[in-house]
Amino acid sequence: PMRKNRKVRKSVDMTIYTLRNMVERCFNKLKNSRRLANRYNKTADSFLGFVDVACIRLWLRHSST
Repeated sequence: PMRKNRKVRKSVDMTIYTLRNMVERCFNKLKNSRRLANRYNKTADSFLGFVDVACIRLWLRHSST
């Protein structure tokens, strides 16, 4: 959303904004894992495997609350 003091208003689709915000928050939570943020894995397969593990951990934390 825009600031209140902006001269020219642009319309914002709130559904797209909400989905974008959710995706950005997910990436932020994934980057909290140091191994993902620094990309310690050498191959793409092992990196994507750890992305899967990190996503499962986030999903389990979310589903338990």
